Amino acid sequence: MSVVQWPHRLLTLDDWAALPKDPEHRAEVVEGVLVEAPRPMSFHQLAVTRLGYLLNEQLPEALMALSEAEFIVSELPLTVRVPDVLVAATELVERNPARYAAQDLRLVIEVLSEGTVRTDRVTKFSEYAEVGIEHYWIVDLEEPASMTTYRLIDGEYENFGEHTGKVSLDFDGTPLTFDLDALTTRHAQRP
Repeated sequence: MSVVQWPHRLLTLDDWAALPKDPEHRAEVVEGVLVEAPRPMSFHQLAVTRLGYLLNEQLPEALMALSEAEFIVSELPLTVRVPDVLVAATELVERNPARYAAQDLRLVIEVLSEGTVRTDRVTKFSEYAEVGIEHYWIVDLEEPASMTTYRLIDGEYENFGEHTGKVSLDFDGTPLTFDLDALTTRHAQRP
């Protein structure tokens, strides 16, 4: 067993990049402080995988969805978030960056899990608005599964709908459909 040496200061981007990966925990940096949480349970992981797949099947070729990719909210003090799903330009994703800048993101989706509800609904909600991420969606897997969609209007997120069951919505001119009840079932929605 090795012991990680922590710096006696707030983490920098170099510190963050040098941290060993821990398969049992999810980590983010908030204002220079490492924040860890246990890995989410199976339904959460299944929903994240399905959302990414469904988005990639429906988004135009110019956009791509990724799961658990890092993006920098702020460099000083360092805040790095790892949302459940993000959407960025395919051209950028194909360059395979280690992390993304907030201005690169078109959509961020967080799936609520035990221990993240307040962070996703309050902290990330305000952080994502402050850095100008135009679309933010929050998925709640508690029955009935639901999704709340927000869009940035004049620097503030405006609720663009609370959805359950089969959802049809427009994402910047692209029609998207999701069966929220199928996010955690054995058989994903069929087109």
